[in-house]
Amino acid sequence: MAQDDPPEGKDKSTEWAEFRTDLAEDRNIMAMERTFAGWMRTAFAAIGIGLGFRAVFGEFEPPWLAKAIATMFIVGGAWLAVTAERRACRTLQRLNPHEFEAIPTPNFKIMAYAVATGAAILTAGLWLLNDGDIAG
Repeated sequence: MAQDDPPEGKDKSTEWAEFRTDLAEDRNIMAMERTFAGWMRTAFAAIGIGLGFRAVFGEFEPPWLAKAIATMFIVGGAWLAVTAERRACRTLQRLNPHEFEAIPTPNFKIMAYAVATGAAILTAGLWLLNDGDIAG
């Protein structure tokens, strides 16, 4: 049976409707995966803005203010990554793939929590390290 052919059965219009519904569900899964990727790009952008802010305004007075603003962006990026993972997993639980294989849920979790962990380590390094020396 070709991909464009409906399953065999008695009522052709019902079969076509069910087949189109199945394909629509597959498109929704693919859209959710693209949305997850978009949220992850946004998370990386927020982390990058935090790093960039700290690099550009490193000699900012008072020094803790530049670190605090950079930390807000970095923590925001971590929050975006975890939130995107939770939304993606909830969506996958409601949808069933029919014609293709969806990305497994653990991959979403690994990616999101790796970004969040990296952001936490980056934030700790931002506050603890100063030109390679531990700040006092």
